[in-house]
Formats: sequence, structure tokens, C-alpha cells
Amino acid sequence: MSKVLIEMESIGFKYPKSKNYALQNINLSIKEGDYVAITGTSGSGKSTLLSILGLITPPTIGNYLILERNTLNLTDKSKSLLKNNEIGFVFQNFNLLSHLNIYDNVALPLSYNPLIKRKDYLEKVQTALELVGMNDYIERNPTQLSGGQQQRIAIARALVNEPSLILADEPTGNLDSENSERIFQLLEQLNHVGKTICLITHDSSYAKKAKKRFHIKDGMLCPQLSKSNELVA
Repeated sequence: MSKVLIEMESIGFKYPKSKNYALQNINLSIKEGDYVAITGTSGSGKSTLLSILGLITPPTIGNYLILERNTLNLTDKSKSLLKNNEIGFVFQNFNLLSHLNIYDNVALPLSYNPLIKRKDYLEKVQTALELVGMNDYIERNPTQLSGGQQQRIAIARALVNEPSLILADEPTGNLDSENSERIFQLLEQLNHVGKTICLITHDSSYAKKAKKRFHIKDGMLCPQLSKSNELVA
């Protein structure tokens, strides 16, 4: 039986001074090996949900558990360590540092992980780059790479700490259709080798590649229906 990694129970979120909730009664369970896609239009609550999932913003009400640890009870230091070690982030804008080479960019999360010794950095970086097919680029600079290649490096950076969950926020938003397809093929391949992925996207066609699909509208999260009208999540 697969281990539950993420458990959201009756999560709600309201911005300060706002009368209305941006998120309401969110219940979401992500198990080890899942590939979950969450779709929604701009303003639907996707960004707010992502912020809570990524331990950037605490919920107003409800419980959010990661590996059975209630995040509402954690200190700021414990939460930061949990975020760095258990969640790998992939952003739309890559967020690579142009003054660092590929090795240093990918190794950056390791520097915040007290459990990893510096002598082990190279092996972990090489392993992460191999997973995304970019091992030959370890000494290059991000400015020498295409957008698709930069996103592969960003995914390697997300993988380097061997986190429990990869959280991908519109990972192809700045890529053309060809490179977008390659990135989503890579996400599928990573899931096939056991990586747990939660994808936030506005593109329903790519969301269909996920094993579980949800749609968020007006702050409410609902499982999506397949063509046969059967729940897929």
C-alpha cells in the first residue's frame, strides 16, 4: 500500500482584510508514486493552493500534513528544512542563477541540507543531471542553454535532494510546443521511475497525462471526469 505523502484536510485560505475565502474546503491526498495534475484558470486559486502546498503560505483554516507531520505545528526552522528536503520546486521561469554554472545551480539545495556532506555533492548532482539527460552540461552556464535545456536543469535541481514530492508550477509556460512536449515526457518518465509529482497547469491537454486530475474553480477543488464520466481522481 502506497504511503500518503501529502494530506490536506478542509483547507481554507483568506487574505488579510478580505471578507471572502480564496480557497474553500480543500481536501487533497497525494500518495507515493502519484502523478497529480491541478488545472484552473487565472484567478481560480491555483497560485494560492501552490503557495500552501509549497509551505510558502500557511492556510487560514484546516490541516496540512506532510509525511504525517502537521505543518501548522512546525517551527519556522523545521518548516524551512521540510520545504528544502521534501519538496522539489520547478518554476515557470526556471529561476537559474546566471552567474553560476550548471553544477553550482543544481547543487544549491544541497547547501541547505545539513544531512548531506559536501564531498557527496558531485555524485548527487551527476545523478540528478543523468535523470534529465543533461550530464554533459555540468560545466556550462545557463545562458548557453536553450529554454528547454534550462528547464531540464531546473528539474535536476528539484531532484537533487531526492525529495518526496516534485511540485511543478506551469513548467512549460515559457516554452514552445516542441519543448513543452519534451518536458512533459520527462515528467512522465520521472513518474515511471517512482517520482511523485504534483503539476499545476492551465493546460488541460497536458494535465490528461497525469494519473489523477483535479480542477480548481472559484477556490473549490473537484476531481475531473474522464470521457467515460468516471472520476479520475
